[in-house]
Amino acid sequence: MLQKKVCMVGAFATGKTSLVSRFVKGIYSEKYQTTIGVKIDKKQVQTHQQTLTLMIWDIHGEDEFQNVRMSYLRGAAAYLLVVDGTRRNSLTVALQLRDKVAKAVGNLPFIIAINKRDLHAQWEVSEDDVNHLKSDRCSVVYTSAKDNQGVENCFLKIADKIMEASA
Repeated sequence: MLQKKVCMVGAFATGKTSLVSRFVKGIYSEKYQTTIGVKIDKKQVQTHQQTLTLMIWDIHGEDEFQNVRMSYLRGAAAYLLVVDGTRRNSLTVALQLRDKVAKAVGNLPFIIAINKRDLHAQWEVSEDDVNHLKSDRCSVVYTSAKDNQGVENCFLKIADKIMEASA
């Protein structure tokens, strides 16, 4: 059985832990829990007629007090850049992290998950922002850990990207 490391990267409070919890355990909690360091979960998925175990590294969020340790990304096959749709600054942080990751570990496959789709009326990330990302050849998915929108699709897409990159 094939195992691949996937890292969750983004600003603080974008919903990285909630996305992992919804995907791995099928649960969502309103209670905010700050990730300290890294938390590792795993889940098997079927992709390309093969079973793949995703080792999901939920890395603490980046903020003005704490930077993401690039050493956590060593050995990763791909990563998810998680953006909070209600905070445009989290997109800026995500794009800065994308550049840091590329410098630290090379050009890994990634997907930008714009989270909190359930709060779409409060979004600060615009369609123009998303179109700009897509024109820059970024894969973008909309998710909501709370409503379970796009969560499974997001992780299956990253699994597909991993398999395509290793083919």
